[in-house]
Amino acid sequence: MLKRIFFIIFAVFVLLQFIPAKIENPQTDPTLEIQAPQEIMAIFKRSCYDCHSNNANIPWYAAIAPASFMIKNHIDLGRAWLNFSTWENYTQKEKDKKLQGIFRTVYAAMPLSSYISFHEEAKLTKDEIKLIRNWTGKAPF
Repeated sequence: MLKRIFFIIFAVFVLLQFIPAKIENPQTDPTLEIQAPQEIMAIFKRSCYDCHSNNANIPWYAAIAPASFMIKNHIDLGRAWLNFSTWENYTQKEKDKKLQGIFRTVYAAMPLSSYISFHEEAKLTKDEIKLIRNWTGKAPF
């Protein structure tokens, strides 16, 4: 019975590999990228760009299901909410709303703990959080 369960799980795993979940980095006009001080950009690129830009560093395991589905979903959702690569396409009202979102989420929710578990270097220090929150220019809401 245990062999049969193992075989079924293995067969499902193999079949999942045939379901495409390709993650791509679409080409973007570099003039649309967010402009921020160098220290802010360094933090964004280290901790945010893999999900919130068209310059994601796609790991090798992103080609293996079911990880590919989860990673693609995170990147698609991240880009839909905020894409630093297309920042200049947002209206000023949208930019202000996104800056407020950055102010709120950088304090506790971002980067995701599931991302940090694989990318420890992305974890923000208290000083980096303070730097980002000061840069957004927003008071607490």
